[in-house]
Amino acid sequence: MLSVQMEQRVYLKFLVKLGKTCTEAYAMLKELYGNECLSRTQVFEWFKWFKEGRETTEDDQRRILHESFNMRKNGAKSPYSRAKGTKNEHLR
Repeated sequence: MLSVQMEQRVYLKFLVKLGKTCTEAYAMLKELYGNECLSRTQVFEWFKWFKEGRETTEDDQRRILHESFNMRKNGAKSPYSRAKGTKNEHLR
């Protein structure tokens, strides 16, 4: 089963193919998902990528690492980090 985030990306890709505007797509996702909706920034970012021809709805590894780095830099815990003593120890 797809995560809620991944599901929204699939719907967003569909809405791009239907010719909806980014604002329309965001409004539809917000209505459908309410508080679980992707942020406006995320919707606009993914919309742009799909409009440019991106096919995959998966996160890029570089993007995950970049977000993790920025979160650590700002003192927040990354949702991608693992428990201490695992393979990704070097990412902390």
